[in-house]
Amino acid sequence: MASTANPTRDEFAALLDESLGGAADGGFEGRVVKGTITAIEGDKAVIDVGLKSEGRVALREFAMPGQPHGLSVGDEVEVYVDRVENSEGEAMLSRDRARREAAWDKLENEFGEGKRVDGVIFGRVKGGFTVDLDGAVAFLPGSQVDIRPVRDVQPLMDIPQPFQILKMDRRRGNIVVSRRAVLEETRAEQRSGLISGLAEGQIIDGVVKNIT
Repeated sequence: MASTANPTRDEFAALLDESLGGAADGGFEGRVVKGTITAIEGDKAVIDVGLKSEGRVALREFAMPGQPHGLSVGDEVEVYVDRVENSEGEAMLSRDRARREAAWDKLENEFGEGKRVDGVIFGRVKGGFTVDLDGAVAFLPGSQVDIRPVRDVQPLMDIPQPFQILKMDRRRGNIVVSRRAVLEETRAEQRSGLISGLAEGQIIDGVVKNIT
């Protein structure tokens, strides 16, 4: 056996597997691990995570909707190991699943603290829209898009913006978010700031909104 100072690929896989505490399948499958991009072939990235074979992941899994992937050979990325080896002898890896696992952990903490979260509206579904929360997919009801009804949502799609999580259930994979809640909170903060700065006798500019 070669020395551990210069292990072969097989020996490296065995050492990493030992550190994960299990046989090859139990040690890698179902885990998020770090890998290195060794090549970019067409629309896929070839990634080495220390197994006997490399895996291929679609480049679109590394990009936010409407954004470039920005990957280069030699970059280190985190991926989820679905299977150590498929029928073609390649590792089955998923960047989407890795992002989803990490996103859920982060979102649960932010939801518990009542924080806003950043996301991108990327699709339409019955009753609303889908939002990418850095890997986790949330539902945005049509009534929660804006304070007033919005006829054309296209200008709001594919751009990062804040949302408020209304509810989430990791077991069922459900997340419901609101853009309206963020707008209402922001408007209330602005109104409060304006009122606190008013004084009797002060002259300010205003706009007539209605005549009754």
